Amino acid sequence: MPENGELFGRVVKLVGGDNVIVKTIDGKVRTCRIRGKIKRRMWIRDNDLVLIAPWDFQSGKADIIWRYIAAHADKLSHEGHLTGLN
Repeated sequence: MPENGELFGRVVKLVGGDNVIVKTIDGKVRTCRIRGKIKRRMWIRDNDLVLIAPWDFQSGKADIIWRYIAAHADKLSHEGHLTGLN
């Protein structure tokens, strides 16, 4: 679950070079960077549900913290946590 300052987002497009375009639950489209910690452990694809942490110094950019598997994304959607995402 998101903690302070973190948001849910849906991957729109893979740009390349560890960058991803993500539509967040607050309606903004951000360019996100895949952190090195998860870059080698998780594959991120289009339409994946991710948890992001927006940058303080640039509002249009963020870091991807976690990628949810399909079962967890369905559960969060069923519980109503993803009302702003489609």
